[in-house]
Amino acid sequence: MSFFASFILGIVQALTEFLPISSSAHLKIAKYILGQESGVLLDLSCHLGTLGALIVYLRKEIFHILFQEPKKMIFFFLAMIPLIPVYFLLRPLREYVSEIHLLGFCMIGTGGILLAGQSFCMARSKNEGFMGKIRDVLMIGTLQSAALIPGISRSASTISCARILGWDAKEAVRFSFLLSIPTVLGGNLWEFMKATASTHKEALPPILHLVTSFAISFIIGLFLVGKAISWLEKGNLKPCAWYCITLGTILSIYFNL
Repeated sequence: MSFFASFILGIVQALTEFLPISSSAHLKIAKYILGQESGVLLDLSCHLGTLGALIVYLRKEIFHILFQEPKKMIFFFLAMIPLIPVYFLLRPLREYVSEIHLLGFCMIGTGGILLAGQSFCMARSKNEGFMGKIRDVLMIGTLQSAALIPGISRSASTISCARILGWDAKEAVRFSFLLSIPTVLGGNLWEFMKATASTHKEALPPILHLVTSFAISFIIGLFLVGKAISWLEKGNLKPCAWYCITLGTILSIYFNL
């Protein structure tokens, strides 16, 4: 993995992470174009960079939840529960659909999820209260599990699910990105332990490359995260949907014909 590749991947991650278009898919495309077959640790450093930018942007809300409304943390905990059985029970399926020739079809799926979130909305009762919220976050967490498949956007899945359940755009977007913090952090920690346990030391990427991808995705992410979230909160995700469908169709044709 070259220094140039780590620089480019950091940029790609920052440009795509805060939009519901699957940053993992774009990293996979970028690595294919650059001729890089491996790079799990480099992917993790890119994701940690944008995660750091998100934490900086949402720091006031994070502080408020942790120290003033800690009871809200139960919703994020519950939303993460479905990830555990899906990760382990569906491993063979995940490994199969992770092949690059299926990436385009998965991105088309992301586009479909976004269009569904724009087209369907359940009536939300004001009297549902705490139990209704628990039901909602469990459903959001279940759909979030689909993002274990490269090409299926985590934010597209969670935002669209929340919108279908009757949440307003701002509430859906904020919950989705706050949920991404423990999800991405926990997932990256697990993948890091797996990667370092199965990789020979001589095959590890140079520290400079990892630091570069982290720094680039973090710095550019700081400039983009607020703009992206503000735009998403307006509620019109159709441009992202048609982008995913168009790119997915192009990739499907390219890799399968």
